[in-house]
Amino acid sequence: MRLSTTSYLVLGMIALRGPSTPYDLKRAISRSVGYFWHFPHAQLYSEPDRLAEAGLLALDTEDGGRRRKTYSLTDEGRAALRDWLAAPTPEHFEMRDVAELKLFFNEAGSPDDVPKLAREQIRQHESRIADYEDMVARHGREPWAEPRMITLELGLEMEHAALRFWTALAADDLDGLRRERAERDPRR
Repeated sequence: MRLSTTSYLVLGMIALRGPSTPYDLKRAISRSVGYFWHFPHAQLYSEPDRLAEAGLLALDTEDGGRRRKTYSLTDEGRAALRDWLAAPTPEHFEMRDVAELKLFFNEAGSPDDVPKLAREQIRQHESRIADYEDMVARHGREPWAEPRMITLELGLEMEHAALRFWTALAADDLDGLRRERAERDPRR
């Protein structure tokens, strides 16, 4: 059976949080991985069944009522997750940013579109930075959260980089951004 990134997301989330329903997964992902990994949430209702059929998850279905399905990780599922975590990641970072796509096609639009887009992006990145910093303030020193804070630090770095770019673009100062980047880069 071929496992997708979504397969590993489901296995990893159940490994971290324990037995889960698809709804539990959806909520947990929206509060964690969902900040940086977007995918159709409908997959969270079909993928666990597929993984259970493959023996990577165990399925427990309620006898009555809503017949809620709860999935837990099997030894085979844990082994598959560990193999994936240990394997090299040859894929280059992929950024699927609609704002960047709009920026690429900017010459086909109105000259007012780029400054408007920049202002909107500044607000969005400032808001995301505030959300991330709030997470660090709430959970950063808790032992259970420490391993996950590494990902949050990467998210903060990326948000700050995007904010620097959009702020420079809004101020019509891409040359200043280039100078700052050259000063930070020890290879230059």
